Amino acid sequence: MSESVERHYWNNENARLRLALAREGRLLFLIVVAIVLVGGGIGTFFFFRHLASADLVAARQLIEQVQNDDETQRKQVNAENIRINALETELASTKADLESIRPDKNKYDIPPNESRIIDGRLTVGLVGSPAIDSVILSIDGKSQPAVAGQVIDVAPDPSTHCQVRVRSFDMVKVTVNASCAAAKVP
Repeated sequence: MSESVERHYWNNENARLRLALAREGRLLFLIVVAIVLVGGGIGTFFFFRHLASADLVAARQLIEQVQNDDETQRKQVNAENIRINALETELASTKADLESIRPDKNKYDIPPNESRIIDGRLTVGLVGSPAIDSVILSIDGKSQPAVAGQVIDVAPDPSTHCQVRVRSFDMVKVTVNASCAAAKVP
C-alpha cells in the first residue's frame, strides 16, 4: 500500500475512532450527570430529613409539655369546682340557718287552715291544703283564689292599704309577703 492510501486509511480510522469516542463520551457524560443528580437528590433527601427531624423532636416536646400543662389545668379546675360546690353548700346551709333565726321581713309561712295577723290590721289564712296550681286565701274573712307570684291589694279600712303577694306554696304551707301602709290621699 502506498503511503497516501495508508494515511487516508488511518485518517478514516481515526475519524471513526473519534466518532466512537465522542459517542461514548456523551454517554459517559450522561451517566456521570445522572449519577450526580441521583446522588444530589439522595444527599438532599437525607439533609432535609435530618433538618426536619430536629423540628419533629421539638414539636413532640412541645406537644408533651402542652399535654402536661393541660392535665395540670384540668386538675386545678376540678379542685376549684369541688371547692366552689363545698362553698355553695355551706352558703345554702348558712342562709337556711339565718332565715330560721331571722326570717325575711314581711314573709309569712301559713299552714293549712291557720291564719296570721299582719301589722295588727290584716288577717291572712290558708283555706284547706293548696291545690297543684293555686291556693285559696282568706283575707279578712273573704276567700280569694291565688297563684304563685300574684299580688292582692286589700284596704282593711279607708286609711290603710295592704298588699299580699303569694311567693310560693306546697302541700304543707303557703308563703306570702304582706305589708300594710297608710293609704295615699289623692
